[in-house]
Order: sequence, then C-alpha cells, then structure tokens
Amino acid sequence: MEPSSIIDWLREIGSSDGSASPMWFEIIGAVLQSFVLACLLGAVYRATYRGQGFSQDYIHTLIILSMGVTIVMMVVQGNPATAFGMFAAFSIIRFRRSVSQSRDIAFVFLAMASGMAIGARHYLLAWATVIVICAIIYLFSKADLFAPARMSHVLRIRVNNDFNYDTAFEECFRQHLHRWDLISVESVQAGLMTELRMNVTLKDSKKPSGFVADLQLVNGNNRILLTSASPELCISE
Repeated sequence: MEPSSIIDWLREIGSSDGSASPMWFEIIGAVLQSFVLACLLGAVYRATYRGQGFSQDYIHTLIILSMGVTIVMMVVQGNPATAFGMFAAFSIIRFRRSVSQSRDIAFVFLAMASGMAIGARHYLLAWATVIVICAIIYLFSKADLFAPARMSHVLRIRVNNDFNYDTAFEECFRQHLHRWDLISVESVQAGLMTELRMNVTLKDSKKPSGFVADLQLVNGNNRILLTSASPELCISE
C-alpha cells in the first residue's frame, strides 16, 4: 500500500462513523495495541499490589479480557443486529471468581474500557487515558495517599497471673513505641497464665529486635509474639 493511500485510510477512520470494515493489518494492530495496554495495566497492578495473595493468573486474565473485548467491538461495529446477538450470547456467561480487593474490579473495568476504545478505533483516546490513569494509580500508591492511621504491629505477650502488666511494661513501651492499645486479655494454659493482645506502633519498625529483647527482660522469658501488619515480618520469642 502506498503512503498516500495509508494517509487517506487513516483520515477515513478518523472521519467515519466506525461502520467501515477494518483491514487485516488494522485488526492485527488493534489486537497488539490492546495487548500492550493490558500489559501496562498489569505492570501497574503488580507494582502497586499490597495484598498477600498476588495472582499471576489475574494479570493474564486482564490481558485476555482486553484483547477479547477489542475483537468483540470490531465484530459488532456498525451492525446492530450482531451487537444484540453478541449481548444475548454473553449474558449467559457467569464469571466465578472471588475478588480479594475492590481495586481488582477497577482494573477489570479499565482493561475492558481500553479494549473497547481500541476496538472502536479510538486509538488516541485509549493510549492517552490508560497512560494517564496508570500514572495516577502509581503515584497514589507510592505516595500512600489516603492511607488510614493504622498500627504497625500486633503484639501478644504471655505473663504469669500475679504479674502486674498494667505498669510493668510502661517504661519499655515508652522507649520503643509511639502508641499501644490493649485489645484483649485472655486466660491461657488452663488458667495458669494470662495472654495480652495489643496493637502497637514501633518508633523504628525496621528494627524490632531491641524492643523484643527489652520485653523479654521485663517479662521473665515468657512467650512474646510480634507480628507485622505487613506479611514480611514475624518475630517470636
């Protein structure tokens, strides 16, 4: 195809109502564009994911879904009868997947929206919106915007029944913690010991060993379990 005919074809796409049948290289290009945009969404999802059960299968689903929506849009474009038929066919499909985070639904919607835009030949719209939205999501995640005020660790301490835990740990807590809240007091080991459960915020959350060591001195080497709010850290004595 000569350069002049390519330019005329691009102008036709931009000015037409979308009813013109796509050529073979446009179909391949649309699917590839949908694939690249879905990969970008998957990369941002992976970079900003903070849960414990990351799924590679979910990223693959986003990519397949985006390309599939692109193909469907190109099939039904300019043909209302086909569009209604496709709608009736897809209405019987049931997706059985438990969503662990509400943001998973948002990424599914973005993948579908990008696929729809590519399939409808709105290439500039698809690229511009996906890039801008991904940049916003990434910046929000790295800046930790709108994060709630939360404790950094969960602390469980076992003490003897005659131990005065109301005041015994106060000096150690003031030295190592910004804040501590007593959540529960439970009798354990057939009533021979008492277990305290607290939410705490360490002054230096990356170095909890000093805090645990000082607690051991006060607690008389009884069981201490310090669990991080994130899954990377768990220290038990």
